[in-house]
Amino acid sequence: MPDFNQQVIEEFRANGGRVGGMFEGAALLLLTTTGARSGRAHTNPAMYVRDGARLLVFASNAGGPKHPAWFHNLSADPYVTVELGTPEGTVERFGATAVVTEGEERDRLYAEQAGRDPGFAAYQAATDRIIPVVALHRVDLGDPARHRAIADHLVKVHAELRAELTALREGLGSAAEEATDPAGPTDTAGTAVRHTPTLGSRLARHCLTFCGALHAHHHNEDSAFDLLEREFPELSDSLDRMREEHKVVARTVEELEALLTSGAAPATLRAEVDRLATRLEEHFTYEEAQLVPALTRSRAVPGT
Repeated sequence: MPDFNQQVIEEFRANGGRVGGMFEGAALLLLTTTGARSGRAHTNPAMYVRDGARLLVFASNAGGPKHPAWFHNLSADPYVTVELGTPEGTVERFGATAVVTEGEERDRLYAEQAGRDPGFAAYQAATDRIIPVVALHRVDLGDPARHRAIADHLVKVHAELRAELTALREGLGSAAEEATDPAGPTDTAGTAVRHTPTLGSRLARHCLTFCGALHAHHHNEDSAFDLLEREFPELSDSLDRMREEHKVVARTVEELEALLTSGAAPATLRAEVDRLATRLEEHFTYEEAQLVPALTRSRAVPGT
């Protein structure tokens, strides 16, 4: 199924939202969510229907006993990215907020979809779970109040990530010092025994949690950058630089995650985290200097 989905995704993007095979002629979109546990972006094709200004998608999972993974992801983080084919033969990409419908509204919307496509009636009949109907609301970045909210959120998330990174570096530093402490255990001759340094499970989880949070933040930013570029064309070059910096940071994070799974010593991990911290601080400072004034027009850059 992952291979099949990837083929559909590639065909969708290459052909302006049109695909063949079992989805030929179907109203299809690509939905990108943030992994509830991994923090990574996950893209899935989904059938949709327009309902006024919103788009509806259905977590049918072909009538399976469990909700699809993308539904669990958007339940944890409702900010998603939608890719949609246009009449001009291109693919439009935009941010949206996912809202799970409930009660009578859900029942009415699902019944209407089952009336349009009997396959959805069969999906519901095949499972004991109530198949969710999710409404996707396009994010409007033209509202000045929305601009200020984005700026506030950016500064807040950066502050949280900085604090988490500081705590992580301190934890790794303490673990590295403990591994080489001369006052540690000794042999029968009184000589200090150098033990193989290991990373505690709690600290390892902290590392992975931070990596996941950083992945999620940059995925959400990448989704918003396309919209910001339309609203603030003067930021085009700056946004291109930020996109490239995201790729560099992502590679650094992947290297750190590889070290974690390989059982690297705390001192080795600390050096890699220090390298990541340097890149992140440069990146965060540049983002704030470019985006906050544009979004707020009058606010000074934090820390200046």
